[in-house]
Amino acid sequence: MPLLDTFISNKMPYPDEFEGFMINEIGKYTEFKKQTFKPKKFGDHNVDIKIECCGVCGSDVHTITGGWGDAPMPICVGHEIVGKAVKVGSQVKDVKVGDRVGVGAQVWSCLKCGPCKSNNDNYCPNKVDTYGAPYPKEEDPDETIAQGGYASHIRAQDFMVFPIPESIPSHLAAPMLCAGLTVWNPLVRNNTGSGKHIAVVGLGGLGHFAVMFAAALGAEVTVISHSPNKKDDALKLGAKHFVSSTNKDWAKPLAFTFDFILSTADVLDMEVLQDYLSTLKVDCKFHSVGLPDKSIDGLNPQHFMSNGCSIGSSHIGSRKECLEMLKFASEKKLYPRVETVPISEKGCAEVVERVNKNKVHYRFTLVDYDKAFGA
Repeated sequence: MPLLDTFISNKMPYPDEFEGFMINEIGKYTEFKKQTFKPKKFGDHNVDIKIECCGVCGSDVHTITGGWGDAPMPICVGHEIVGKAVKVGSQVKDVKVGDRVGVGAQVWSCLKCGPCKSNNDNYCPNKVDTYGAPYPKEEDPDETIAQGGYASHIRAQDFMVFPIPESIPSHLAAPMLCAGLTVWNPLVRNNTGSGKHIAVVGLGGLGHFAVMFAAALGAEVTVISHSPNKKDDALKLGAKHFVSSTNKDWAKPLAFTFDFILSTADVLDMEVLQDYLSTLKVDCKFHSVGLPDKSIDGLNPQHFMSNGCSIGSSHIGSRKECLEMLKFASEKKLYPRVETVPISEKGCAEVVERVNKNKVHYRFTLVDYDKAFGA
């Protein structure tokens, strides 16, 4: 299939540069500027997507505030992307121009290593994250830094481009591509289905996905939250029980209760974490996809001895898992709770500030891309 060097909508010459709302200095995380950037060299397995909308992830905020350390500047964040394919490489087989597709938190993997060959491409040691990561020289001679979805377009490897089911609106599909997949992966890999009693810690952007998915998979779900006012939401999303962690000795009645704990919150202070570990059955796992800015101080093997529990984490999910998640959500009609905000310098500043202050119910999706970048 020949490369298509025109926009399908207006037949204008295809741009050498894309345009995005970018941060130019770490820490100045609300100072977005609309500017151009050059994508990697287009290759035979690349797909260019004209972006329709992009979800806002806590990772975006951790990156531009400097909470996770340094990052290459300027940077265009955003890795929950939905749009239309407008250009495809000669070796692309599963995407055609005009398809509505999505991209999550990874835009390239080598497809040669052990993880890639075992449906663990999300653990590829050579992977390229959607923004802030350099391409390897074998893929791009300039080792271009990948840029994300607060932008007019994104260029990605076809393997990392996912068809979006017709039944899921774009603004609801976008948050699934990171937040949804990030909790889907540990839920399915830990067999949290019928007969299992699991706890979800935190009812936010990740947590509300976890409750929906776990309940739909057949698990009995308990939500543990420091916000008692979220009880009604937890039950409506599918939880059977709600526990307020603000109550004194909340963990004591739950000793040896859970087959699995999925934490989407920052509860990794060792004194607090001990309470959660005590609620696990013997040989069961506390799994954290909430990634704090600080490490766990004082952690030692003795903390796991009373019930033989363990602690772990995971990185997004594989292509196979993403496709399965989208199919499951479509069939079960599982949609996140999303607030939309038009993309602009002001809109980007608003959403990252509110995410930073936990003032979102429960995800943001940036929309109205045509107004910002043109049709």
